[in-house]
Amino acid sequence: MSSNGKEIRQIAIYGKGGIGKSTTTQNLTAGLAESGKKVMVVGCDPKADSTRLLLGTLAQRTVLDTIRETGEDVDLDSIMRTGFGGIRCVESGGPEPGVGCAGRGIITSISLLEQLGAYTEDLDYVFYDVLGDVVCGGFAMPIREGKAKEIYIVASGEMMALYAANNIAKGIAKFAQKGGVRLGGIICNSRNVDREIDLLRAFCTELGTQLIYFVPRDNVVQRAEINRKTVIEYAPRSRQADEYRQLAKAIDENTYFTIPKPMSQERLEQILLEYGLMESLQDNYHI
Repeated sequence: MSSNGKEIRQIAIYGKGGIGKSTTTQNLTAGLAESGKKVMVVGCDPKADSTRLLLGTLAQRTVLDTIRETGEDVDLDSIMRTGFGGIRCVESGGPEPGVGCAGRGIITSISLLEQLGAYTEDLDYVFYDVLGDVVCGGFAMPIREGKAKEIYIVASGEMMALYAANNIAKGIAKFAQKGGVRLGGIICNSRNVDREIDLLRAFCTELGTQLIYFVPRDNVVQRAEINRKTVIEYAPRSRQADEYRQLAKAIDENTYFTIPKPMSQERLEQILLEYGLMESLQDNYHI
């Protein structure tokens, strides 16, 4: 239970690799923390870059690195650091390149966090920032094991981002039949594609969900990243900082959760064609 008497809201963020999922998650959680929420972020990516903007550093020591160096005798302080706004930061990490399964790191990390009592009663939110669009094996751990009840997908008006979002929705729909996981909506991290917001709205309608927020593109995001900060910390009075605050508010107030209805590849291509992203369904390039 959280500090306000409600259950901790556990949220998994998925999206195509390179879509800005980790950046969006860190800025969103910074907005929640700024509003007084108690937040923990668990990075579920072997790159261990899910918390660097919150911590102002390249990468923190990961759970798997700590276990490899010290064995099973690990305490919470050795794997958790406190970042911007008091956000608790954990990075699962992964095996050495070419060796083992990175998904196992997520399983190990979440199990260890539970054993060490990381899910304290004062928490309002736990966010799982999950690698790319992988919803199999260990990468599905946050939703497969019923930890995360809410899923948000970061997408854009680009073809492959929507293909990935539809694919992720298939995984959510499957796990929703066995547990309480639901899709809370699509977060558009804009790429300034033509008719982008109209396309995303049509995509969400077809998927049976909502476009919970449209985050406009702004170069201040890149400047903040170079300085290893969230926009809310780097440029707190900027328009983009306010956009992330509004995204945080939208997540905090969201009550609309659904089991998605993934579309066929043919239907997805029809929507893309309608909004001008594909010249012909007979193109040689297929998603």
